[in-house]
Formats: sequence, structure tokens, C-alpha cells
Amino acid sequence: MSMARASSGLAYPERFYAAASYAGFDGSPNSSKGVSSKFANDVALLLYGLYQQATAGPCKISKPRGWSPIEQSKWTSWHGLGNMASTEAMRLFVKILEEEEPGWYSRASNFVSEPVVDVQVNHNPMVEPVTENGNTFPETKTIPIENGSLLETQDKDVVSDGLGSVNVYDQWVGPPVSGPRPKARYEHQAAVIDDKMYIYSVEITMDVLDLRSWTWSRIEVKSGVDSLESPSPVPVPPCAGHSLVSRGGQSVTLVGTSLVIFGGQDANRSLLNDLHILDLETMTWDEIDAVGVPPSPRSDHTAAVHAERYLLIFGGGSHATCFNDLHVLDLQAMEWSRPTQQGEIPSPRAGHAGVTVGENWFIVGGGDNRSGVSETVVLNMSTLIWSVVTTVQGRVPIASEGLSLVLSSYNGEDFLISFGGYNGRYNNEVNILKPSHKSTLQSKMETPVPDSVSAVQNATNATRDVESEFETGQEGKVREIIMDNVDAEPMVPKSEESKEHLLATLKAEKEELESSLSKEKMQSVQLKQELAEAETQNTKSVQGAPIGSWSACY
Repeated sequence: MSMARASSGLAYPERFYAAASYAGFDGSPNSSKGVSSKFANDVALLLYGLYQQATAGPCKISKPRGWSPIEQSKWTSWHGLGNMASTEAMRLFVKILEEEEPGWYSRASNFVSEPVVDVQVNHNPMVEPVTENGNTFPETKTIPIENGSLLETQDKDVVSDGLGSVNVYDQWVGPPVSGPRPKARYEHQAAVIDDKMYIYSVEITMDVLDLRSWTWSRIEVKSGVDSLESPSPVPVPPCAGHSLVSRGGQSVTLVGTSLVIFGGQDANRSLLNDLHILDLETMTWDEIDAVGVPPSPRSDHTAAVHAERYLLIFGGGSHATCFNDLHVLDLQAMEWSRPTQQGEIPSPRAGHAGVTVGENWFIVGGGDNRSGVSETVVLNMSTLIWSVVTTVQGRVPIASEGLSLVLSSYNGEDFLISFGGYNGRYNNEVNILKPSHKSTLQSKMETPVPDSVSAVQNATNATRDVESEFETGQEGKVREIIMDNVDAEPMVPKSEESKEHLLATLKAEKEELESSLSKEKMQSVQLKQELAEAETQNTKSVQGAPIGSWSACY
């Protein structure tokens, strides 16, 4: 057994100060007076305003008349941030810097002192058998190494012949890929077609991973034809951070023949919680004004569709806050609700990836401003019960923001495939997980529900009125990011917090049911009185009617 040194990355606020120093706002007497020349004017002014907001708080300086245009622009940038929290300004400052110069952190590492953590590396791991469906398989232990990759430590045949030879369940495995690897990246997209995973590059090429041979290849991408006179294909121009509409960090979900778009942030980095639907048959847009309380404005969340009727939104974040709330949109009634979550509720996160396998929604990666999320979790969408599938150790690509996650199958079994991500450094690693679906069995045993549609409907209806009143005064049940300092109050353990939230929800539901029962009793008494009066009047009319008049009623 030996110890390897692995960088853990800077937490806030140290990460902000490192970014500010790199951008030219190092705290010296002259740094805050000028605007950094490293960036375009609009970006530099925004960074200036955020730096002032993060270090000095909201702008309290009145606007004098004699200022130069530059000083007026700087004042406007700072003043326009209003009462934005210092932590939010810090995170937005770093986010903008990473968008402008993705490699700043590695270039700044020469003068940034990072904390390190000890990661155990076992060179002689024990092979423990795993029993699944009556069969026993050798379990491949994966370990983090200094560059953040996952390595298989025994039995090379386990991952040497494509998906069919991955014999371990509920563990992330790094296959032995070959060929020209794509450049490291995050916030990209991937797709699987005919046993191949396609990833679009920022350079006019498409990177392709053959899932049978674990071999990377690269093809040039062409788009249509130049014109009728010149039928030769036109190269697709390089692009980065591309999205469907003029915004970023939104979720896009295919439902039937429509795309459902929710949230994100616009070109001015303002967070959104609006809802749009694109009809792919008519190529027309509709902005939907759904009833109920929608999720608070956010980006970098995940979305999934259940039973072709319910859109589920989980997590995401604002500029300083990460969420772990779950919201459901009934696409038939166009109504938002917030159902009660059960089981091992995930911690707040943003930048995670998700994929559905039947009624199970797997969530991988993400971060919370302090570190990457190490747990891979799954939500049974029929019972709304969360389970933890596995947990990785150390600073590895699975615990990253902006990774892609796709689903493939082989011989009737499902496989999750992740690529890329950012956790202090960009990576281009591939990792595979074969889910055993144990969470599905556990969820069904705990809460048997014959109809998955009615399960979600009942769960949402039971809390719809209560959560509407609750969220009117609060923007959902969110957890603020606690900065690293000795004065910070300890966070409530997740299990205790979940119990308190569940008890509060059950109490509210009980009160609601009691109120409904009381109303129904009053209505029943009233109906009985009306029925008695009607019978009395009917008796009188029958007694006074001619005998022959009843024959017409039969």
C-alpha cells in the first residue's frame, strides 16, 4: 500500500481570488481602478463590477457628473448588480473567466498553491466476487490515480472486448481505449448510433468511439451542399458552447414529436425558468404559460420524461446556489407540481448528467461550488424513491461537471457511458457502468405501484396545493452554498434534513386531508337535507296526481 498525491482543486473563496489575480484584479491599489486589457470591453467591465461586488459589496457610491465615459461605464456595471450576494458574484466571476479563457486554471497553477489530499492506491487489490441473478462475477476494483483516470486493477479480459465483456455491475470501469482521443472538454453532447458513440468536436470533425473494439476514430463533418451550381459538401464551421436557442444551460427533452425546453440563462447571463415547446413536424415555437409554481430560475439542471406525459426537472443552480429539488410538469394539464421525494435524496448539484433506463433515471456527476459529486444515484420515476448506485473515490472524471452520459445496450443488458467533464481540469476519459437495476427491485418492494402514471399523478396531486402555498414565500427547498471558513455553521446531516422535510410534508398532507374530509361531511349533510325535501315534495305530488298519469313513465 502506498500513498499518491492528488490535487483537490481550490475551493471558494480561494478559487475566486486566484481567478481575480489571473484576470488582473489582484487587490493592489491600481488593480481595481483600471479595467483588465485581457478581455473585450464588455467582458472586462462585467468582471470589474463582479469583482467590486464580491469584495466591497453593493455599490453605494453616487454617480458624479464629471466622470469620464470609462468611469461611468465601470460605475454602471457595478451599480447594475444591485444587491447580488458576494458568493454569487464570486461564482459568476469565475464562470465568466472560464468561458473566456478555459485554460486559465492550468496557466495560473504556477503561482496558485493548491491543497492536496492523500488518495490510497492499492497495488495488490483483492478480487471479491459479485453475485447477480444467480451468477457470480469477479468484481473489478477501480482506483483513482494522479491524473484523475480510473484504472482496472485485475483481469484485463474484463474490459478488453467491448461492452459484452464488462462483467461487473454497479461499478464504473475505465476501458482500454485506443486511437486518436478527442481533446479534453466539458458541456458537450454525445449520442450512440449502431454501437458507436459520436462526439462533435470544436474543430470541423466528429470523434467516434467504436463500443465493440474501444477504438477512437475521427471523421470530417460536412453539411449539405454549397449551392445548386456547386454540389460539393460545405464544412461545418467550428463552434463551442452551441445550443438550440440563444441561451445556455437549458434542458432540452424529446417528447413524442416535440422538444421541450426549460430554463437556462440568456445572453446577459440572467437565469430563466420559462418553458418553450418546438413542434418538429411544423417547426413552430410555442411559449407555454403553465399553471402552478414552476422551478426557480436555474441552469445546468437535468430533465427527463416519464410515461410520455410527465417532465421531471432535477437540481441545477443559480450563480451561487445549487439545488436538489424535484419538480414535475404534467404535459397534458400543463401544470407544475413538486412531489415528495423519498429514499436517499441526492445532495445539491449542478452540471450533472442524466439518462433514463425504463422507469429509472440515473444521475451522474455535477458539482456544488466546492467539489465534484462522487455518488451515482438513480430515481425510480414510478415510486419517486432515490437510491445510491455507487460512489467513486478521489478526484476522478465521474465526479465532474459538464460530462456527457449516454445509454447503449448489448445482449439485452444496458450500459451507461460517460465522457469528458471538468473538475479543476478538463478530461477526455471514457467510463462504463452496467446497472444491475437493484434500485428498481427495492423501490417496488417498498412501494408497490401497478401503474407508473398514476403513481406520479397521485404523488403530485397530494402535494400540489400545499407546495403552492409553501413556495409562494420561498423559492423551493434549496440549500445555500456554505463557504469554507471557521465561522460557518455546520450543515444539517442529509438524513436528518430528509426526515424533517418528510415529516413536515406528511403533516401538511394530513391537515389538508382532514380539511377536505370536513368539507365533504358538510356537503353530505346538505345533500341529505335536500334529498329529504325532494322526497317530501315528490310524495305530495304523487298523492295528488291522477292514476293514469304514471303509465306514460314506463
